[in-house]
Amino acid sequence: MTFSIKPKIDVIIPVLDEEHSIGLVINDIPKELARTIYVCDNGSTDLSKENALQAGAIVLSEPQRGYGAACQRGIQEIQKLSATEYPDIVVFLDGDYSDRPSEMPLLINELMNKNLDLVIGSRVLGMSAKGALNIVQRFGNALSAFLIKVLFDYRYTDLGPFRAIRFNKLIEMKMEDRDYGWTVEMQLKAAKLKMSVGEVPVSYHKRIGKSKISGTLRGIIGAGSKIFYMIFKTYVKG
Repeated sequence: MTFSIKPKIDVIIPVLDEEHSIGLVINDIPKELARTIYVCDNGSTDLSKENALQAGAIVLSEPQRGYGAACQRGIQEIQKLSATEYPDIVVFLDGDYSDRPSEMPLLINELMNKNLDLVIGSRVLGMSAKGALNIVQRFGNALSAFLIKVLFDYRYTDLGPFRAIRFNKLIEMKMEDRDYGWTVEMQLKAAKLKMSVGEVPVSYHKRIGKSKISGTLRGIIGAGSKIFYMIFKTYVKG
């Protein structure tokens, strides 16, 4: 992959008790692409932090529980840099090895070659391993995508965590959510701000370890409720 000007790309990985997978995730990130890898630990009680450090990541601590809170911690760390050192692009992905970081070039190519602001790695368009996406997740994705299309006239197929976004656009979004609504907030704000977005098919695999969201009834209800609440709240606010 070659570009006339090589973009500066940083990676943010929110983590909570992912000691068995985080090393695999970091090692699979294409090193010719990623400048800095930030692992944002959300209160792990296992060896996630130690394994991330050993794999070469910068480990940040975010004691307030919440997926969005961990992602925000990474953004705050980047903003400590001088403006000239800001990345051009930030990639978000999970630390459970359900996404394949080796597919990062697919997202970067799409974003750069089509001059997009945000690219989502779509698990729906790609190949998902049997059992990786359960029926509740598939239904929630489909309903969310349908509502966003009807209410905002933006087409998404997935709310997947694997995504690449231009850093200046990420800052323009002024992200606020601290938990389950992080991914949908980003996609809603992209629609509201009329940003150029795209999707690429990515593979999806069974995560290593137990999911904190889809693995529990509380997580499923909490995530689903928050996502639909944010969609209607954003629409009503205009």
